[in-house]
Amino acid sequence: MFPFYSCWRTGLLLLLLLAIMVRESWQTEEKTCDLVGEKGRESERELAVLKMMTPLFSKSFESTVVGQGPDTYVYKFRVCREASNHSSGAGLVQINKSNGKETVVGRLNETHIFNGSNWIMLIYKGGDEYDSHCDKEQRRAVVMISCNRHTLADNFNPVFEERGKVHECFYLFEMDSSVACTPEVSHLGVGSILLVTFASLVAVYIIGGFLYQRLVVGAKGMEQFPHLAFWQDVGNLVADGCDFVCRSKPRNVPATYRGVGDDQLGEDSEERDDHLLPM
Repeated sequence: MFPFYSCWRTGLLLLLLLAIMVRESWQTEEKTCDLVGEKGRESERELAVLKMMTPLFSKSFESTVVGQGPDTYVYKFRVCREASNHSSGAGLVQINKSNGKETVVGRLNETHIFNGSNWIMLIYKGGDEYDSHCDKEQRRAVVMISCNRHTLADNFNPVFEERGKVHECFYLFEMDSSVACTPEVSHLGVGSILLVTFASLVAVYIIGGFLYQRLVVGAKGMEQFPHLAFWQDVGNLVADGCDFVCRSKPRNVPATYRGVGDDQLGEDSEERDDHLLPM
């Protein structure tokens, strides 16, 4: 009886530990962007843009700004991931280096994303409330991501803080990233298409003819080239045409004759042969 009771108690403890581990994993699961709108009814365009930005989820960005007074501020930013270990759900935070105070500029649970030609606008709402500015509304971060095909993500910088209005105040940031670039589409001209088609046909002709000559006809060596005699004749004709057009002098130069006058013939042949006659 005691061994059975011991095994039962051990199994119960294991189940309890497993439940605690699962609960802890759920609690420590990293939060991500929650688009503005009802769950399951988000904008398809925003979801598409969010998918484009997936390569940036693992990146962290930081920028330091010297304030008008003695204070210096550090801005920490992550794309659809928590930027702070202290503030839950914060996507962009401001840290005062003088006193260590951390202010949430925008949270992940109020994310709005839209894009255009070679740019993406990421907006985090739901930040900490202003103390006295902007009618004490919640802070909002606007990150302008511009196209740069040479970097995945770089040049994160604060631009300015708009807090002179009564409502709709915001912090504006900028950043470069290749994910904001529209895909490059190569357009082939008519000439390129014809050239590619011709090259493909020539390749098919040579490879197919080679296989036919080798496997079917049983040719060896140069005889494997399709229509070898025809192309040799074509080569000879081309060579003859090039020789005819390009050669500067004709190959057979006729002999040059000078005119011979009577005064150059000397004495008459009859006179020269008189000594040959019998006396």
